[in-house]
Amino acid sequence: MTHEHEEVPTGNTFDKYGSTNPFVKRLMSGFEGNLDELFKQAAPKSILDVGCGEGVLTEQWADQISGGRIVGVDLDDAKLKAEWAKRQRGNLEYVTVEPGNLPFADGEFDLATAIEVLEHVPDPEHTVAEMARCSSGHILVSVPREPLWRIVNCARGKYLTSLGNTPGHVNHWSKRSFVKMLAQHGEVTEARSPFPWTMLLVRR
Repeated sequence: MTHEHEEVPTGNTFDKYGSTNPFVKRLMSGFEGNLDELFKQAAPKSILDVGCGEGVLTEQWADQISGGRIVGVDLDDAKLKAEWAKRQRGNLEYVTVEPGNLPFADGEFDLATAIEVLEHVPDPEHTVAEMARCSSGHILVSVPREPLWRIVNCARGKYLTSLGNTPGHVNHWSKRSFVKMLAQHGEVTEARSPFPWTMLLVRR
């Protein structure tokens, strides 16, 4: 493993939020624009950010909810904790959790999010069910849109021996199949397709 990869927080193949690559920046502009619009529609006063990673979005959202409570959860990992230490707010808390049930009460948060997370988890249906249990208002989620994601990777010459599958992606959804899974937990009020992702807002 190269030194460059060692600097990337757990769960990321590369730092997409901080990338200076023009192609990646263009894709992320569409991704972040859609995410911001759906976040504003949800208008949460409290947030549970599942699989918060290094806390980039968690920190941004903490600044947007006017002192409302936000909790970011992820695995117990030294690299992630080092990133969390750089991203602190008075209304922001980070909690380490193991895969399984979330340690929060029913309806404890207005909004539960999982941004670029569900493709990594061993039991995504259970994770979504737990998010729904903890949310009294909305669920906001995004995943790579398949098979488009792998086609794009192959076109870039990446992960060819795995047919374009990004390392760590163990779950794969088309837009239709992802909507079907989330619709079991509420009304899918928005289904966006910023290239090459699927992004949903679900009303509980």
